Amino acid sequence: MRPRNAIVIAAAVLALPTLAFAMGQSAAIREASRTLQQALGLPASGTEANARLAASPRRGEWVVVRVGQDSVRAWVVYPERREGAMPVVAIHDNQGMSNWIRGVADQLAAEGFIGIAPDLLTMLNPAQRPDGESDPAAVRAVLGQLDQATRDRFIAAVGEWGTKRAGARAKYGIVGFCWGGSTVFAHAVAAPTALGAVVVYYGGSPAASALSTVRAPILGLYARNDERVNSTIPAADSTLKAMGRSYEYHFFDGAGHGFLRSQEGQNGANLEASKRAWPQTVAFFRTHLAH
Repeated sequence: MRPRNAIVIAAAVLALPTLAFAMGQSAAIREASRTLQQALGLPASGTEANARLAASPRRGEWVVVRVGQDSVRAWVVYPERREGAMPVVAIHDNQGMSNWIRGVADQLAAEGFIGIAPDLLTMLNPAQRPDGESDPAAVRAVLGQLDQATRDRFIAAVGEWGTKRAGARAKYGIVGFCWGGSTVFAHAVAAPTALGAVVVYYGGSPAASALSTVRAPILGLYARNDERVNSTIPAADSTLKAMGRSYEYHFFDGAGHGFLRSQEGQNGANLEASKRAWPQTVAFFRTHLAH
């Protein structure tokens, strides 16, 4: 851990009693959590995303990417230095477009990437809440209408759009969570030419029979307490290794499904999983998108 981060973390811990007195216990815990997440270089959790976005020093903007006759809306955050920046597309979970996934894009930009969070449900137009997030019930009603071929077409268009930004690298990476994790693993099967690296957060693996076209290296990050997803890993692992493909994966003990969004959960195990998983994500993209 960098010395400055250690100092910030220590200060947050020492300040907690004072914060609790001044703000009330629950508010103090939220404030300490926000400070710790920033000091550790983690994306905000779901409960902290709005505050982190409001305080971000980085420039984000909505763009519309044309995909044939369709369009995809995306939130894009640029890093401080754009020359040689690597585009990384962050795919939302089954709650649709949210301020949390926008926060993931913001943290990617803080790490030096071009962070892009597309709303894959743009054309289905689920209702939004007053804060701008997709309404979860409306998302659930239409999510099944978006087949994988359409997802692949949208992701490839957004990723290639990212590679055409001034100074950007020619390959894009993708990271997805839950439904988005399954989506990006399947996108590795589609194997667009510009796809350079794939990170799967607690998403199910495609059928082993579909994996022969995979080319990009894959990193899988899984909660130990997530048997439904984890049961799909052995067949994918055996198949990809037999073909000589790169599939690295890690389990995080005690953590539950959705740990990066729910960092406050599982009695500290979700935060510990996030502290280990996110640096691996950043290092993986830096390694595989730099060429």
